[in-house]
Amino acid sequence: MAGGWSRDGAVQDQIDASVEDAIQQARSHLPKGESLTHCEECETEIPQRRREVIPGVRLCVNCQEIIDNENKAAGLFNRRGSKDSQLR
Repeated sequence: MAGGWSRDGAVQDQIDASVEDAIQQARSHLPKGESLTHCEECETEIPQRRREVIPGVRLCVNCQEIIDNENKAAGLFNRRGSKDSQLR
């Protein structure tokens, strides 16, 4: 498909790069180490099953949900989709 001045495959390269960025960001946020028994934020007990399923967990479900919602709102802009990045 013609893409103006862009070379063939440039759009797919941009999509692949965006996906790779998202994967790296998600992996960097995975917990590491030993799970805590109580939440770092609110001190409520983290259920045993959550500690087993997510090794290294540090937050209870409620606190994790708050942080996830804050991060989601901040990450809605796709910088790779900007006009500037398409001209390179």
